[in-house]
Amino acid sequence: MSSNISRFVLSMLFLSFGAGSAGAQETGALDTRAIVEYLADDELEGRLTGSSGIRMAADYIIEQLEAIGAEPLPGIGDFRQAFSYTAGVSDTGTALRIEAIDEARIRRPDGEEANVLTASSGATPVANLQPLPRDPPPDPHAPGSTGADAAVPAVPPAQDDADAASIRALSFSDTGRAQGQLVFAGYGLSVPETDDFSYDSYATLDVTDKIVVVFRYFPEDTQGELRSMLARYSGLRFKALAARERGAAGLIVVTGPRSPNAGALVPLRFDTAVSDSGIVAATVNGELGAAIIESAGESIEAVQASFDTGNPHAAGFDLPLEGSLEVSLAKRESTGHNVIGYLPPAGTAPLDKPYVMLGAHYDHLGRGRGGDSLARGSEAGEIHNGADDNASGVAAVLASGASLAGAERGRGIILAFWSGEELGLLGSTDFVDQAPVPMDQIAAYLNFDMVGRLRDNTLNLQAVGSSTIWTGLAEELNQPIGLNLTFVADPYLPTDVRSLNASRVPSLNFFTGSHEDYHRPTDDAHTINYEGLDSIIELGTAVTANLVTRPDAPDFIRVQEVQQRTGGAATMRIFTGTIPDYTQEVEGLSLSGVVGGGPAEQAGLQGGDVIVGLAGQSVTNIYDYMYALDLLKVGEPAEVIFIRDGERMSVEMIPSVRE
Repeated sequence: MSSNISRFVLSMLFLSFGAGSAGAQETGALDTRAIVEYLADDELEGRLTGSSGIRMAADYIIEQLEAIGAEPLPGIGDFRQAFSYTAGVSDTGTALRIEAIDEARIRRPDGEEANVLTASSGATPVANLQPLPRDPPPDPHAPGSTGADAAVPAVPPAQDDADAASIRALSFSDTGRAQGQLVFAGYGLSVPETDDFSYDSYATLDVTDKIVVVFRYFPEDTQGELRSMLARYSGLRFKALAARERGAAGLIVVTGPRSPNAGALVPLRFDTAVSDSGIVAATVNGELGAAIIESAGESIEAVQASFDTGNPHAAGFDLPLEGSLEVSLAKRESTGHNVIGYLPPAGTAPLDKPYVMLGAHYDHLGRGRGGDSLARGSEAGEIHNGADDNASGVAAVLASGASLAGAERGRGIILAFWSGEELGLLGSTDFVDQAPVPMDQIAAYLNFDMVGRLRDNTLNLQAVGSSTIWTGLAEELNQPIGLNLTFVADPYLPTDVRSLNASRVPSLNFFTGSHEDYHRPTDDAHTINYEGLDSIIELGTAVTANLVTRPDAPDFIRVQEVQQRTGGAATMRIFTGTIPDYTQEVEGLSLSGVVGGGPAEQAGLQGGDVIVGLAGQSVTNIYDYMYALDLLKVGEPAEVIFIRDGERMSVEMIPSVRE
């Protein structure tokens, strides 16, 4: 797509005048195609939160808001509303020093032997390996001697080239130092035991107060169900959890020679979680990893091959090394901006609960380097334009606002454009937390997320269970439009409707479904069904027109446990009914709420609680919690330890099954 699109042309308003809903005045309509084409242009580079591209998108949205007569929220002088978030981490100093014990030797890649190995982030691996002198060291006081270090080659300065580094912090590491003996634990996997299978890399090892060395990924030669099972527990967060739970002081990860990306360091990629892993953790390259593992006397290739069959009885071993691993990470704080416009009540008496909100997130994935990209092969690193996700939703909110700008209304219309949705609903969550308008004064929230791929004329309306009015109202207003409507009661969705629903705001989500271009660079403006998008906007506008004129605000229903089906077949899984709050930087899992009628609510848990233990396993972040779920059994009580108002408490929760 061309990046030389005239901003002026794309900003033009195509005004059309005609009859609106009953009592409405003449209204203006925006060109939805122009909006999508601008927001999904390469010039905006994928609208990553915090980027120059998303700032351009915000400027453009504000131009459209001003053009339709919207203004900032009452008492706030700017359309932009800032929020802070953690945008990434940087390795500010990772160092490893290892010393051979029990007369062991460390073999360098060039064949030299050493009794001390040191490495630091940014330095070359060979330069940091101190060789063991083959001959007695020279007398430092002898004529011509340069001192006691004369027998040790000088270490060149550290290099800035990340590829030259031999060690790097893992992005979720604690900042701190770990000291102790090194122990090798295979792939570092711990799979919850079932009646017919168990796999525990630590079964024969005591790693208390030791530094654990593990291979990245999972056994390479496994097949079928075993491979799938082991792969599920191969995430580095889980490996850190497994080591920490067994008392390890630190973790070192090496990509083995038989694995993809053999010998490569794990990239320093921030995973958007705000909590650390509770353990000092780093990755080393293949040469340094080989030097460590081969100190036990066997080649790294042979060691990896012995574990690659997936044999659950393959045992790790102590290494003849004592070490010190020090990691220093700096979190990079940044600022994102929601864009909020407001159309005040007009032409009639104000109504109870004076706000109706329409919203859509306007951020996307940039070039997809943050971990959520589904780019295939050569697509990696290309701009992810996000035409459907979610330029289409932005166009829907702007167009609905334009159509209603001249209409009589007893409630004001808030037009909200969220940033940080792709990073974990950051913008909408901040809005709820800061509450520039009281949440209990918002009559309803309509969310538009991925509404540009209408197929078979079918629109999914989600979260209809949050109010008794949604299904009947949508069916009535859809009659002249003729969309095929499907309804989903569940409001606990991975989109911004979740944030508003958690604050007891009746919410409705418009969605045309996923597709093969989702989170890929191929989600471009030419793939949008613009005729279908305009039909969805027509329905959204009609629903909004009803909400801003009806005397009684919609009721709010706390949705009970919802059964979900995938692919038409029932799938069984543990269900607890907890709703994580992804924005709180706490040690544990902070809850924004619980599903009505679910196990968590029945146990007495509530929004604001911080879970720090589940089923005998400590929980320091959402990943720990997710992995702990595999320890639960349906119908069997599990202890939940949590913090409420500073007090440590515990309850028993009985997990159920969700289909």
